[in-house]
Amino acid sequence: MSKASLFSELPEAPLDPILGLNQQFLADPSPNKINLGVGAYRTEEGKPLILNCVKKAEEIVDNSGKFNKEYLPIDGPADFYNASQKTLFGDTVATHGDKFVSVQALSGTGALRIGMEFVKKFFPKDTTVYISDPTWPNHKNICTAAGVPWKNYRYYSRQKNALDMAGLLEDISAAPDRSIILLHVCAHNPTGMDPTPDQWNDIANLIQKKNHIPFFDCAYQGFASGDLDRDAEPLKDFVRRGFELFVAQSFAKNFGLYGERVGTLTVVTAQTQTVKALRSQLKSIIRANYSSPPAHGAYVTQVVLTDEKLLREWKEELKGMAGRILDMRVKLYEALKQRGIHWEHVMKQIGMFSYTGLNPEQVQILIQKHHIYLTGDGRISLAGLSTRTVPILADAIVDALTLTTQKL
Repeated sequence: MSKASLFSELPEAPLDPILGLNQQFLADPSPNKINLGVGAYRTEEGKPLILNCVKKAEEIVDNSGKFNKEYLPIDGPADFYNASQKTLFGDTVATHGDKFVSVQALSGTGALRIGMEFVKKFFPKDTTVYISDPTWPNHKNICTAAGVPWKNYRYYSRQKNALDMAGLLEDISAAPDRSIILLHVCAHNPTGMDPTPDQWNDIANLIQKKNHIPFFDCAYQGFASGDLDRDAEPLKDFVRRGFELFVAQSFAKNFGLYGERVGTLTVVTAQTQTVKALRSQLKSIIRANYSSPPAHGAYVTQVVLTDEKLLREWKEELKGMAGRILDMRVKLYEALKQRGIHWEHVMKQIGMFSYTGLNPEQVQILIQKHHIYLTGDGRISLAGLSTRTVPILADAIVDALTLTTQKL
C-alpha cells in the first residue's frame, strides 16, 4: 500500500503561454514546422547565433588570468554594471550618474523581480503597478509573485492595429498619484508598436504631472533601430527631466546570451545621499534570493563593453541582426500584399515582433493545420522567419483568413 503524499491534491500549474508553446513545437513531428513563438534571434538558416564579439570575449575571459570562478559580489562586478550604465544611459551618465544605483541581476526577469520586491518592501501598501495592455505575460506573474498589485492601462487598439494613445493617457491620468507605470523602452513586446517622440513627450509630461514613478523594461535595446543610443532615447529623456525611476536591463537579446542570464537593475534617485542606502537594500533583497549573480556572462559582457574594438564589433553585429529582422518584416509585408492583404500595421511596428491582428481561431489554424507556431494573441517573432519561410507563412495567413471569413 503506497504512502499518502503531502502533494496528492496539488494541481498542475498551467503552461507558460510562450515556453509552453515551445514545448508543443518540439513535440510536433512535422518536418515542416516553423517556430515563431519564442522571442529569440535566429539566422537565415534558422539557427541560434553566437556573436563573434562574444566568442572573442570568451577567449579573453578564459585565457587572460583576470577572471576566476569565485563568488561575485552580491551586486555583481562594478566594472560590469558601470559599463552597462554607459550602454543604457549614454551621455546622461556624465550629468546624472552620481544618482544611479545599479546591481547585476538575472537578466531582465531577475531585475524586474528585485525591483518589485523593493516596491513591496518600501513603498506604501496600496502602491499599484500599471502595466500596458497587452504586455509580456511575465510582467503580471512577477508582480503577483512579489505581492505587488497591478492593473492594466490601455496601450494597443486591436480594432485599429495602432497605439491607443488616448486610452493610454486617460488611464495613466486616472491612476492614483505616485503609481508605478511600467514602460517598454523600445520594441514593445508583444505589439512592436512604440510611441513617437512627440507621444513619448506627452507620456512623460503626464507622468510628471501625476508624480508617478516610471519603471522601464529594456529588453531589446539595439534591436529596434539597430542603434543603441536611439533606442534608449526615451529613457534618457526621462533621466534628463529629473525623474526618479527604475530600469530593468537585459543582455539576452542584444548579446545573444539567453542562457547566461545577464542583466542589471538600475534605480535613479533624486539625491546622492540616498545612494548608499539604496544599494544596501537592493543587496539585501538579492542575498535572500540567490546570494550572488552568475559570473561568466557578466565577465563576457564586461569585456565587450570595455574594449573599444570589441564594442565597435558588437554594434556592427547588432546592426546586422536588426537589419535582418527588418528585412523579414518588409518581405512579409510584400508577400501579403502580393496575396491581396494590405497589412500596413506590420510596417508601422518595430523590433523583433509583429502583432499580426490574427484572432485565436486563426492562430489555431496556423498551428494545427500549417504547423506554424505563434502566441495566442497573434504575435509572431520575425527573427524566426527566413526568405524561404516568409511565403509559407503568407500562404497560411491567407488560408486562415479565408476559412474564418467563410464561416462568418
